[in-house]
Amino acid sequence: MAKTAAAGREIVQSLERLSRLMRASEFGGGLNPAQWEALRFLARANRFSNSPGALTRYLGATKGTISQTVKALERKKLIEKMERPGEKRSIVLSLTEAGRDMMAKDPWLGLAERCQALGGKTRRRMDKGLALLLADEVTRRLDPSFGSCRTCRFWRADARSEDARGPHLCMLFDEPVAERETTQICVAHEPAG
Repeated sequence: MAKTAAAGREIVQSLERLSRLMRASEFGGGLNPAQWEALRFLARANRFSNSPGALTRYLGATKGTISQTVKALERKKLIEKMERPGEKRSIVLSLTEAGRDMMAKDPWLGLAERCQALGGKTRRRMDKGLALLLADEVTRRLDPSFGSCRTCRFWRADARSEDARGPHLCMLFDEPVAERETTQICVAHEPAG
């Protein structure tokens, strides 16, 4: 039992150290780690999740912290804030062209390439193990899962095949979903089955 606990601690220590090294690399390009995280979220968020509230929930930060982060990214012209069409009190956050260009310099891209270079079996096991750990932690904390359409209980493939806006359906919002949206993350995601 003690050997198993020690192995678990070693994994956690490796994750912690790797995370710390990656966070240290985020102080380049005039951004701080919180600003990089916000940009990453907005680059991956679907149209139901590109709001300050969803960003707050995803990062587990306070509204004040997110407000300051959004203001800083706006000043740097990396994101823009707009009124959500048809909803006077709802704000949409989106990356500007400069924000998309900045994402091409994301310090985590190098780590993603190194993960991709791992052997297939190692990469698949790591992906599966980390996904299980993340899902368990999200469930334990009662946090939103922020998954993508294909793993959501509200997803219906090809349920709107005649709709020009998208062939799929989000039953929660009763909205069509385009193919390109199916890999984006959503604040309303609930794991299927």
